[in-house]
Amino acid sequence: QVQLVESGGGLVQAGGSLRLSCTASGRIFSGMGWFRQAPGKQREFVACITRSGGTTYYANSMKGRSAISRDSAKNTVSLQMNSLKPEDTAVYYCAAARLRTTTSEYDYEYWGQGTQVTVSS
Repeated sequence: QVQLVESGGGLVQAGGSLRLSCTASGRIFSGMGWFRQAPGKQREFVACITRSGGTTYYANSMKGRSAISRDSAKNTVSLQMNSLKPEDTAVYYCAAARLRTTTSEYDYEYWGQGTQVTVSS
């Protein structure tokens, strides 16, 4: 059974940084991405990366202060987040797509359990 496990979440003050990591078991996926969901809100796209790691995509709110990276040999993906804001508070989910890299949550077949990120003012 394929499993994705996130780590690295926690409590941080506004302006601080966090690095989230995700390890996938079983196989190498075409695309891997990060999504987040705040209380009372819809799940939204954060960032994604292609199989080779050569192409990345970011939500507008993340451009300039985040970086996604991938180590295909270890089947891991990480998300470095800087200059964090209270609005970034959410549960962050790692996701894997079998055939393509996409910003749509509906194209991802596998999901992790999520890791909580809380940014205090």
